[in-house]
Amino acid sequence: MTIPSGDGAQNAVKRTRDLESERILAGIALVILAVACFATLDTATKLSTLSVPILMGVWFRYAFQAVATALVLLPRHGTALLRTQHPRYQVLRGALLLASSMLAFLSLRYMPLAEFTSVVLVAPLVITLLAATTLKEEVSPLRWALVIGGFVGTLIILRPGGDAFTWAVLLPLGLVLSNAWFQVLTSKLAKTENPLTMHFYTGWVGALIASIAVPFAWTALPSWHSWALLCLMGFMGTVGHFILILAYQRAPASTLTPYLYAQIAFAMFGGWLMFSHVPDATSLLGMALIAVCGAAGAWLTVRERRVPIEPAES
Repeated sequence: MTIPSGDGAQNAVKRTRDLESERILAGIALVILAVACFATLDTATKLSTLSVPILMGVWFRYAFQAVATALVLLPRHGTALLRTQHPRYQVLRGALLLASSMLAFLSLRYMPLAEFTSVVLVAPLVITLLAATTLKEEVSPLRWALVIGGFVGTLIILRPGGDAFTWAVLLPLGLVLSNAWFQVLTSKLAKTENPLTMHFYTGWVGALIASIAVPFAWTALPSWHSWALLCLMGFMGTVGHFILILAYQRAPASTLTPYLYAQIAFAMFGGWLMFSHVPDATSLLGMALIAVCGAAGAWLTVRERRVPIEPAES
C-alpha cells in the first residue's frame, strides 16, 4: 500500500474537506427543506380547519403517516420492527403526540401561523424545566438564561392583559406542555428502543385512537379541495420527517439544529400568502427572541449529548 506524500497528501486532505463541506451544505439545505414542509403542513392544517372537522383532519393525518410508514419500513425490517420492551410507554407516547396534534389543529384555527409556530418552538426550553424538576438533571446558568429569554419572547407575543390575549392562547401553551412530556418520554425510551420502532408505534397509536372517535365527527366534505388539503397534510408530514432523517445523515446535529428555527420564517410567509397576515413589530421582537434562545438551547442540547428535539409540526 502506497502512502500519499507531499502534494498528493495535501490534495487528498483537500478533497476530503471539500466532500465534508459539501455534505454539511447538503444537510443544511435538507433541514431548511424539511422545515418548509412542516410549515406547509401547518398552513394546510389552518386552511383545512375552515371546512374539515378537526377530529377528521387529525385522523387523516395519522392514518396517512401510519400507512406510509408501514409500507416503507415493514418490508425492510419485518416483525423485528414491532419488538419493544415498553409497550405501555409506546402507547403513552403515541397518545401524547395525538393530544399535541389535536391542540395544534385547534390552535391553528384561532392563531396566526407565525405566532403559533414561535410559541410551539418554546417546547425545547420547557423540556429544560421538566428535566430539572422531574428527572433531576443539572441545568447550567446559561441554559436557565435561555429558558427565561424564551418565556419573555412568548409573553411578548401573547401579551397577557392585552386585547389579543384570549382563551385561545392557552391552546398552544397546552401543546407546548404535552409535546415537552412527549420529548421527555422519548429521551427515556431512546436508551433501549429502536427509533424506527418508536416512529412506527407513534403513527399507529395515534391513528387507532383517532379511529375510535372519528365516526362521530365524520361528515361529507364540501369539495375536492378539502380532500386535497388532507392529502397535502399527510404528504408534507411524512416527507418532512424523511428529509430530516437524510439531513442528519449528512451533517452533525450541532450544525443543523439552529436551522430548525427557519420554520418561523416559512410560517410568516405562509401566513402572508394565504391569509394576508403580517406580524406586527412587537410580535416580530418576540419571535426573534424565541428563535435566538431556542437555537442556542438546541446547540447546547447537542453539545451536552442529550436527545435532539424535533421541529414543531401539527
